[in-house]
Amino acid sequence: MLPTLIGTVVIAGLVGFFAEKTGFTRNGYLASIIICVGGAFLFYFVRLMFGFGFNSAGMNAIASSIGALIIVPFHWRRK
Repeated sequence: MLPTLIGTVVIAGLVGFFAEKTGFTRNGYLASIIICVGGAFLFYFVRLMFGFGFNSAGMNAIASSIGALIIVPFHWRRK
């Protein structure tokens, strides 16, 4: 369980870094990494509690990180 959690954090951090580097988001590197790691933690624990998600923990981390990057910045952006 601990290696899966550590791998989830690493993959989420990399997704946040590369999302910023490629221009997918413009939140800043630290903010994007924090958003991705938070989304990945949330989805990891939801998968532990309820058992739904992808079969691969890596795919869960990638999907939840991208989902968090899409939802969080648009939710708080002023119009």
